[in-house]
Amino acid sequence: MPEFPKNFMAEHQEKQPGIEAQMKSKPIFIKDGYNKISERLLDKIAIITGGDSGIGRAVAYAYAKQGAKVNIVCHPTERGDAEEVKKGIETEGGVCEIFEGDIKQEEFCTKVVNDVINRFGTVDILVNNSAVQYPQQNITDITAEQLKETFETNIFSFFYFTKAVVPHMKKGSSIINTSSITAFKGSKDLLDYSATKGAISAFTRSLASNLVDKGIRVNSVAPGPIWTPLIVASFQADQNATFGSDNPMKRAGQPVEVAGAYVFLASEDASYITGQTIHVNGGEIING
Repeated sequence: MPEFPKNFMAEHQEKQPGIEAQMKSKPIFIKDGYNKISERLLDKIAIITGGDSGIGRAVAYAYAKQGAKVNIVCHPTERGDAEEVKKGIETEGGVCEIFEGDIKQEEFCTKVVNDVINRFGTVDILVNNSAVQYPQQNITDITAEQLKETFETNIFSFFYFTKAVVPHMKKGSSIINTSSITAFKGSKDLLDYSATKGAISAFTRSLASNLVDKGIRVNSVAPGPIWTPLIVASFQADQNATFGSDNPMKRAGQPVEVAGAYVFLASEDASYITGQTIHVNGGEIING
């Protein structure tokens, strides 16, 4: 088992969603010894929103190592990170395409799906993963603009991509939504973010029921404290230096430690699992 850091360099980025290339303490998205069981996703076509960095980047690499053809969706400011992912995957013989745009716009989401269908003929896996969060100590500090952006990014985009992709999915396809520990235990400084994550949990369960007769499985992963650019762009440097140290494992998780859950849920190993949430949070007991 590899060793992962318990503390990080004190750092902060001023703009969301955060740029991985600018981080001093780099998130670990790939590691020798991980994902050794190969070809569980051979020739599957995957779309991963937020696939340029953090958890999305780790999932993109893990899927490519399992034989999937990966399509990552990123914000224009994250193009540099996305190019690194593409280069890394292609260097190892994988396939990775980049789609750059605003996931808050349904037209863009639909175009991504249509472009993937035009090239590959189908979509087998959709990972709804993109998110923003803007900590505020009081609800009165959450502006209408912030509320709108958080919901449009974190849950509206999930609807847009799902709506566009489901008509093209066949029996055995999988949709995986990134929820959060905050959906289950709350977060006093992330009121709007936590609300969207709660919506994602309800969306996952409802969509699973809606699509079960089509043979399409829908599940979610609820990460706890995971070291990603979103964290560095959300909190102050002194907070980030000890991020995640208050959980039972006394450290934050790394993206590579979450990716396996997404591989499992997308594979045939999870063929009898739908409407469920996998909690990857360093040992916090969450009932839900």
